[in-house]
Amino acid sequence: MASIEKPENGAATTESSSDSDVVPIASITFPEGGFQAWLTVAGGWMVVFCTFGAIQSFGVYQDYYSRVSLSEESPSRISWIGSVQIFFLFAGGIFSGKLFDDGYFRELIFGGSLIYLLSTFMLSLAVPHHYYQNFLAQGVGMGMGMGILFLPTLSVSAHYFKKKRGLVMGILLTGSSVGAVVYPIMVNHLFNSSTGFAWGVRIVSFLDLFLLVTANLMMKTRLPPGRKGPNAKPINIRGILTDVPFLIAIFGITLGFWGVFVPFFYIQTFAVRHHLPNFLQTYALSILNAAGLFGRIVPVFISDMYGPFNVIIPVTLISGGLIFAFLGATNVGGMLAFTIIYGFFSGGAVAPPTAASFSRDVSEVGTRIGLMTFVNSFGLLVGNPISGAILHPPRYIWLNPVIFSAVIVLSGALFLGIARQLQARRKGTNYL
Repeated sequence: MASIEKPENGAATTESSSDSDVVPIASITFPEGGFQAWLTVAGGWMVVFCTFGAIQSFGVYQDYYSRVSLSEESPSRISWIGSVQIFFLFAGGIFSGKLFDDGYFRELIFGGSLIYLLSTFMLSLAVPHHYYQNFLAQGVGMGMGMGILFLPTLSVSAHYFKKKRGLVMGILLTGSSVGAVVYPIMVNHLFNSSTGFAWGVRIVSFLDLFLLVTANLMMKTRLPPGRKGPNAKPINIRGILTDVPFLIAIFGITLGFWGVFVPFFYIQTFAVRHHLPNFLQTYALSILNAAGLFGRIVPVFISDMYGPFNVIIPVTLISGGLIFAFLGATNVGGMLAFTIIYGFFSGGAVAPPTAASFSRDVSEVGTRIGLMTFVNSFGLLVGNPISGAILHPPRYIWLNPVIFSAVIVLSGALFLGIARQLQARRKGTNYL
């Protein structure tokens, strides 16, 4: 039976099953809050804490593997573990986004949680100096679980929010910053104490188990699948793939992602190699990620007022410029200044609202964000290993990866500027 939605202008609209069951965004009422809406956001925050937060903590594993359990491997080869993990997190969006749009949210969240938790416990069984075990459990297994979980968790907020969508996505992404503060502190202390690697990983896994079970119970979709019924029309994939401003924006964001995570992967190694005090070697990554907490929410809050493009472009430009400052973080003051300032601005470079702003109706949100994250994943896959290779250990020539990542991020800002101009001409507005 056709459903009735109350448009924002107050008039009731009946979906016609004769043409399509697609409901344009303009004809749907979004509650912009309520108990279930914020409960879903809270559950999503827990998922992002466990997934994106864990990835941003890989610098601790990078340092531990380099010094202890995989000491015979090069930094570039070790970084492939984290790069493959983050690749799957973003690449999985092309599949999980489409399945989310088709109404399989519950199955995705449960299945992704199961794969992720199984893989985390398998990582605790990895034998030192057996690279493939760490790669399969942490890189492939955990990465695939994250890829199934991450995109539906972001997309489901679009069922409850429209005007506040950027702010809500910012709140969700603060979960990654909080997780990226908590995990490095936990892991550093557990790995370097009598607890050791195996039980340290298991303790983290039990925390993940609690959070993901709770999140599965809290999150709930509100709208029916975007496409249903005998006369339903599929998502206009061709229209999305020929949307030139959208494709240029994706390329720009991919370039930004290609370089922006290099400091996250190597900052603890940088602190150790420059003989900074122990507290900075332990907490530099956590400070960087703590600053990202504000960088996640402040830019997207502003983007709701001025448009996502008008925020992400200057934030990406500043992030690219700040990467050069990494070279000066060789003392306590320099390291603290870099971690705080770069953490804030790099946090705003994660931009799902930018992709969502191209959507013509709500049923496209998951697919567009999924396509964006899929393309982004290839930049994330190769960026950190390339930086590890041109670092040239054991000499550690830090100038090479810094210039590489900074130029790549600044190039991304350039392409985002081009995409914004094209979209502004098409829409006839500067609110982008």
